[in-house]
Amino acid sequence: MGFVATMKKYNRSFWTSNTIELFERWAWYGFYLAFPIFLVGSTDTGALGFSNGQKGAIMGTGSALLYFLPVITGAIADKVGYKKILLLAFAIYISGFYMINIFDGYSLVYMAFIWTCVGGAFFKPIISAMIAKTTNEETASIGFGIFYMMINIGGFIGPFLAGALLKVSWHIVFYMSIAAIGVNVLITLFLFREPGRVRDGSSLLQNIGHAFKNIFITLQNWKYVLFLVIMILFWTAFNQLYYSFPIFVDQWIDTTKVYDGLHAVWPWLAEAIGDNGTISAVSMTSMDSFFIIVFQLMVSTFVMRFRRLAAMMGGILVLAGGLNLMFSTQSGWLILLGILVFALGEMGSSPKFTEYVGNIAPVDQKALYMGTSFLPIAAGHKLAGWLSGDFYEGISDKFFLLHKEVAERGLQFPTEYSDSFTKNDFFSQAAEKMNMSQTELTNFLWQTYHPSNIWMVFSGIAVSAVVFLWLYDRFVMGGK
Repeated sequence: MGFVATMKKYNRSFWTSNTIELFERWAWYGFYLAFPIFLVGSTDTGALGFSNGQKGAIMGTGSALLYFLPVITGAIADKVGYKKILLLAFAIYISGFYMINIFDGYSLVYMAFIWTCVGGAFFKPIISAMIAKTTNEETASIGFGIFYMMINIGGFIGPFLAGALLKVSWHIVFYMSIAAIGVNVLITLFLFREPGRVRDGSSLLQNIGHAFKNIFITLQNWKYVLFLVIMILFWTAFNQLYYSFPIFVDQWIDTTKVYDGLHAVWPWLAEAIGDNGTISAVSMTSMDSFFIIVFQLMVSTFVMRFRRLAAMMGGILVLAGGLNLMFSTQSGWLILLGILVFALGEMGSSPKFTEYVGNIAPVDQKALYMGTSFLPIAAGHKLAGWLSGDFYEGISDKFFLLHKEVAERGLQFPTEYSDSFTKNDFFSQAAEKMNMSQTELTNFLWQTYHPSNIWMVFSGIAVSAVVFLWLYDRFVMGGK
């Protein structure tokens, strides 16, 4: 069946669901890629001034729940109805974004983010289920390809715009995400059609209990459990794109040359997204989704010739190389190259993870296996949060390293940051007392403390996943 003929087979519910997914990803990633900078940035910029440890705890816990709770929320949606749960998810999203925007205390922001992630957990199982319900064997392959394309279009537009909006204020970034979810409320109210539901007479609690029973059944397969445990390493390394990379770029990288290069080709675009001749860390990070939009079809075609586990191992190894470039240099152009390499590795490994799980699952348990495939992603988020917290701070955080330097020099500064003495004040006054410009101080700290060494940790975790997958493939699966 030809591409055009296939496209004609998709109904309105299919396109409505994909549109909802695009705006939800727009809202989520527009907020999420900026969130680590918002948490740890200096308060005089409108950020919160938290430590990396606090940032890691907030993001790691909330994001882990986001990927674990769909085991429960999916069962609730099947029982209550997709439209009602979508509207509930959007209400939680909007209130969550608003609360994070107005709160400034650690505990309140922590709870507001968890609340927002609960909204995401209600949303997550619905649209993928809708794509499955509105496609068949003939249309599923292209249908899910369109679905993943929508994810990445939203994942690019949201943070790309957020990077430009940060020139105005942090508040407008949150309002952008609220507005995107508001569009989804209207789409859901007026265009979304409830799919048919199987009414088996079971109660909501029975549905939830059945979901946990399914997890237990699936995890009795020790080979599958071992595979999931290994993949925790992959997701821990992968998630540093969200947890550590925006902070690293914001603190250490001068993106002036990237801005100048873009300005030479598209002056209007550089001026729209740039600020004082630089490109924000959020806009830089959004290029991962842009590269996926451009190259996913080519990469998917290339890796088709390899066994699933082999393609996965190759993709993770390439991703490790991307992490090396992303965290080992101060060159904006090399970092962009690193994001491209990272994205190529992501395209080769992440889809193959889902495909592999679907392939090894028994015919009558594919849905059960796909449900439990979220567990290593949840665990990877929790570990990524821990790794990007105090551990990252001790190796690569500029303010931590500057504290270390001024302590050795015996310079005195306030230990608590507030509106009267911010992180930026500390950096500015430290540079003045050490007779350096801020650029000179950044370069001095880079050369003295080598914050780039963090790449060895992140890439090492990814490479260890490859090693364990090879051992798993060789000795557990027998190279099948």
